[in-house]
Amino acid sequence: MIERTRIHLIRHGEVERSYCYNGHYDVRLTPRGEEMCHQLKPRLNPDRISAIYTSDLQRTVRGGEILGPYLGVAPVTVPALRELNCGVWEGLSASQIQEQRPDEWAARLADLENFCAPGGESLGELAGRVLPALREIVERHRGEEVLVVAHGGVNRIILLDAIKAPLGSFFSIDQQYCAMNIIDYWADGNTVVQLVNG
Repeated sequence: MIERTRIHLIRHGEVERSYCYNGHYDVRLTPRGEEMCHQLKPRLNPDRISAIYTSDLQRTVRGGEILGPYLGVAPVTVPALRELNCGVWEGLSASQIQEQRPDEWAARLADLENFCAPGGESLGELAGRVLPALREIVERHRGEEVLVVAHGGVNRIILLDAIKAPLGSFFSIDQQYCAMNIIDYWADGNTVVQLVNG
């Protein structure tokens, strides 16, 4: 039988300043965001999940802290799983960016995959750090089930890679707060997405 590694990939709960591009801003979960994490518990089987990984930003770390004791495993932080660095856009809303930096906004719309806000990173650069980190997790836990608590942008990159879709399709996948995704990585190289934005 071919070996399967299952990744339960979730987005963090609701955060403060949710209307902004937070990127690397280390915003906290709201009380509602913490409760959303607690509500995930019945959907996760403590007998099956052998590890938890989060980014090093507190909105995912806190999710790991909430779910870790329930699952009986200590979360491990992986800085490479941080959200997209939005550079000078961080802390601004979409309407503020369109008003204050219209040329950059237009450039992003024209080339989503390669656009990089000043001081930030492109989707290609994001994929370049996220995907190797995920592959390392999969290799480390062959045949197991693992929980990864990450970010909307990070999750989209992982899901697009799983279905072999281009980075330009980034916004074709929705990721609500505490969305759950399930991806099976088979030892023969096949990848099957079982759930998206659940």
